[in-house]
Amino acid sequence: MADVDVTVIGAGAVGLAVAARLAGGRDLVLVERRDRHGQETSSRNSEVVHAGMYYPTGSLKAILCVAGNRRFYEYAEARGVPFSRCGKLIVAIEEEELPALRALYQRGLDNGVPLTLLDGADARSMEPEVPAVAAIWSPTTGVMSAHGFMDALREDALRGGAIERTRATVTALALEADGWRVTLQTPAGAESFTSARVVNAAGLESDTVAGLAGIDVDAAGYRLHWCKGSYFAVAPRRAGLLRHLVYPLPGHHSLGTHAVLGLDGRLRFGPDAEYLTERVPDYDVPESRRAEFAAASRRLLPVLEDEDFAPDLAGLRPKLQGPGEGFRDFVVAEESGRGLPGLVNLIGIDSPGLTAALAIAREVEALL
Repeated sequence: MADVDVTVIGAGAVGLAVAARLAGGRDLVLVERRDRHGQETSSRNSEVVHAGMYYPTGSLKAILCVAGNRRFYEYAEARGVPFSRCGKLIVAIEEEELPALRALYQRGLDNGVPLTLLDGADARSMEPEVPAVAAIWSPTTGVMSAHGFMDALREDALRGGAIERTRATVTALALEADGWRVTLQTPAGAESFTSARVVNAAGLESDTVAGLAGIDVDAAGYRLHWCKGSYFAVAPRRAGLLRHLVYPLPGHHSLGTHAVLGLDGRLRFGPDAEYLTERVPDYDVPESRRAEFAAASRRLLPVLEDEDFAPDLAGLRPKLQGPGEGFRDFVVAEESGRGLPGLVNLIGIDSPGLTAALAIAREVEALL
């Protein structure tokens, strides 16, 4: 008999949501290599509660984002997680963008997202400083406190009996008769225990963890690419220029440099998309990129000047699609078909993973 019922590897938003969902009535260990939860992708992003219009109809990203949006607001209201359902405008700045805007609007409707298509006059009445010729209004898009969300999930997991192990790196996973032998490296040395089931929610290193379990990540299509996204903050005196989130039409690898309103009233622009050639954490936002960010941002908000911008934060996203490649969906897979029963892999959980976290947790529960 295994020492514990479930081990969740990774204490970002998704791992915490899974642990909170599964902890009650089960012996559960939550393993995190950092000093505390939520120190990587989950805390270095736009903190946007996405609505679900961007992703192909029927994809996991579409289904879990739409479900996660609704569940997040219900959870946040019940648990006192700070958020603002401020809404978002996705804008066409030129007439040539109108067909793409209408296609995105239709995709959103097909995905079950409540949207309104606005002409230029209506869009500009909502955001007078944005030179939109048309826009999509998304009333269910918002912003959250990602740390507040994760703190609440962690509290729920611990209240349900979860055991939290921080500064613990998984170095080996081996399937034995009693389940999975999980080997950890901790400040005190190496240790191991057996777990009937394992959920791999290791984010940036989820492909590495899958490899430890014996999966050929290249053959399985699980190899990750680290994509850096940087943000520049706008001077506080300019913060009142916008009342809503404002996005351009999405690009190939990201949703485009967009205007993000924080719960603290700050205005930021970002993220861009920069694939790293080496998997070494890089959170530097160089001052030298100010003019580039300002130029991209002025497309949405022409009144801004170069001196209004200052380097802010950067984050890393675990993408399955590499440079020049097309859409790749979330991997949410129980691996019995590979001869690895009791292992659930969550791989390539980039945007909208934060929004979808509660819905992903329900999927994991169903798989186990």
